Amino acid sequence: MNNKWNKTVYRLWSPVYDHLFNGGIFREARKEVFRDITWKEGEKVLFAGVGTGADLAFVHDPGNIHIAAIDYSPHMLEKAKARFAERSIDFYEMDAQHMSFEDESFDWIVASLVLSVVPNPDKCLKEMARVLKPGGSILIFDKFRPAAHQKRSWLQTGLSPLIKVLGTDISLSAEKLMEGQREQLKVETDHPIMLNGMYRRLIARKYRNGLPPSGIE
Repeated sequence: MNNKWNKTVYRLWSPVYDHLFNGGIFREARKEVFRDITWKEGEKVLFAGVGTGADLAFVHDPGNIHIAAIDYSPHMLEKAKARFAERSIDFYEMDAQHMSFEDESFDWIVASLVLSVVPNPDKCLKEMARVLKPGGSILIFDKFRPAAHQKRSWLQTGLSPLIKVLGTDISLSAEKLMEGQREQLKVETDHPIMLNGMYRRLIARKYRNGLPPSGIE
């Protein structure tokens, strides 16, 4: 995968994306992902890879927080803008692997189905950690290979190149990914969401050098 190809793929996906990934079992999964998430007054929340805006529908009280939403696909982003035109949301066409935000800008980052579609998920996670404030959290909803089967199966090995052409990776390891940011990010929540654990919900908090910021337990 590369950015140019991804932009082409998601331009083709955009007319049917909502029907495939924002309804049915995916809508129920998103409800579960956001079930116990509450944001404090004045917090800044980034939706990285917002797509057509499915996650924004689960922000029940958007008036008391500051929301920024980015996506690399202008076609997906335009759909999100149109859907939430009445809300005070800042939309940006931006690569989640190379964000123009200042260091430590956000209290929360929502990363739904983005790490498995960017060309370099390690770089993307590192970039999200960069713009996250110490003590802040990243809410991740994505597909990962099961933790108990870190070695790729023959099916994953065979199908992964083909699936990547369609814009996603089915063999990403959450454990390996988070290990690369272990000095900054600590996973506090990790549980399966759907399809027998293929899709998982993780919450990772940002620490400094493996230690929580003062005042954070």
